[in-house]
Amino acid sequence: MSAVAEVPLNPLPPPASPNWLQRLSALDRAQRMRLGVGVALLVAAAVAAIVMGRQPDYRVLFANLNDKDGGAIVAQLSQMNVPYKHSEGGGAILIPADRVHDVRLRLATQGLPKGSVAGFELMESSKFGMTQFQERLNFQRGLEGELTRSIQALSSVQGARVHLALPNQNGFFREQQKPSASVLVSLHPGRILDRAQLAGIVHLVASSVPELSPSAVSVLDDTGKLLSQTPDTAAGAEVNAQQLLYVQQIEQQYTRRIMDILEPVVGRDNVKAQVTAEVDFTQTESTSEQFRPNQTPDSSAVRSQQVLESRGSSSKTATGVPGAVANQPPAPSTAPINGANPAPNAGGQQGTEEQTNKRESTTNYEVDKTVRVTRGSTGAVKRLSAAVVVNYQSGEDKGKPITKALTPEQIEQMTALVRETIGFNKDRGDSVNLMNTPFQVAAVPSTDVPLWKQPEVVDLAKTFAWPVGAVLFAALVLLGLVRPALKAPAPAKASAAPVPGGQLDALEADTPERPALPAPSRKDEAVPATPEQLRLEDARVLAKENPVAVANILKTWLNGDAAA
Repeated sequence: MSAVAEVPLNPLPPPASPNWLQRLSALDRAQRMRLGVGVALLVAAAVAAIVMGRQPDYRVLFANLNDKDGGAIVAQLSQMNVPYKHSEGGGAILIPADRVHDVRLRLATQGLPKGSVAGFELMESSKFGMTQFQERLNFQRGLEGELTRSIQALSSVQGARVHLALPNQNGFFREQQKPSASVLVSLHPGRILDRAQLAGIVHLVASSVPELSPSAVSVLDDTGKLLSQTPDTAAGAEVNAQQLLYVQQIEQQYTRRIMDILEPVVGRDNVKAQVTAEVDFTQTESTSEQFRPNQTPDSSAVRSQQVLESRGSSSKTATGVPGAVANQPPAPSTAPINGANPAPNAGGQQGTEEQTNKRESTTNYEVDKTVRVTRGSTGAVKRLSAAVVVNYQSGEDKGKPITKALTPEQIEQMTALVRETIGFNKDRGDSVNLMNTPFQVAAVPSTDVPLWKQPEVVDLAKTFAWPVGAVLFAALVLLGLVRPALKAPAPAKASAAPVPGGQLDALEADTPERPALPAPSRKDEAVPATPEQLRLEDARVLAKENPVAVANILKTWLNGDAAA
């Protein structure tokens, strides 16, 4: 038999939560070791994140420096307390990106980098007692250095050397020698110098030295190949290159015209065109002279006119048969005045003096002469040949895509368009051939780049890789080591000692039950259950189905309130 007794109990105070010192002292050795390792890892992750976050981005300060300039710059950076590092191979000096411009300006005030080529700064270090030869030599070295720096400023030139031959000038003009120059250039890998750049280098050197002719400047590359040529030897090659470029431009221009006129009709990528131009570059010159026939004096131009007039008188001696009449000279002839007849000799006798008048007139007329000089133009188009291929038209037949050929009328219309576009001339032998055929489209496999291989995604991943990794590592350490170590241990069950000041319905039984052991099975037992056992079973079922109500009942008992 069991009986229910009332045991007075005082209400238990709520248990106080232990602080972190009590929790730390309650940990065993293994938990303390895990906690220490976790805290150390967290501190290391935090320090690494701070260091990596504050690490500056390094940029190139100077590149391609010689050893002398590199050492001077490194020494100056050490004095300025500027962190630096070398790139792979030591070809460049890197410093933090936010200090690149400031450091460059500060190093420029100190003349760094000086470079392996000295310019006109050699004239600043003139020593006392320097001879005229030394001054002239320093000037020549400075001029060579300045020209070298100017040539190295070109994007294609990696290095250069300039040699000037400046002869001594004397007082005799006929014996003076002309200067000359040689330039050795070293180009960047994969770069070349075209004709315009070579001409620029030649004229740069020729314009920097007095009385230096461009033909006296030689430019070589690092392989020893002569890049510059004299005008006589380079004229033919340059003209040929220009002619080829001119022909290509003409052909491209006509091809572009055909594509522009046909693409709106047949669609983009449905037409291909090629034009071949035959250009005449022969130079012809003819000179002709033409003389017009003689013209009347009124219509001719007088070039010069000369009039010579003379007058004189002479005595006449008697001539003829002797006699009275024969011995008298004939009377002088007189010119009529105002058209009147001369007055007859009053005595009918002839005078002894004779007057003579002489007039000569010479007129020179301009001779008509036409001089015509005809020079044939170079670059005239002699013949054009155009070849055009047009793809089949795309259409639909009962909802299925098909391709069909152009009709003869459409082909004739397109051919007429091409002829008008290129300025077709039948007399010079131009030809246009338009063909309609289906295009063979090669199946190009799709090369879709996966998302994780795209450059934008890769750059974004590199940017957030370190911060995200640090956060995940810290969370893993916190949840895996620190939190389990700091979890409070399960409190020990308090003994059921009677505490005065309260009432507790206790179940007293002859045979006490063990809570840790399962209840004995009564399936095979024939003994019926007692009322107390039935009530205990009901209490267990109630505790499982409604634990909140059972907890409230126990709380009411512990607080000493009267049972409802």
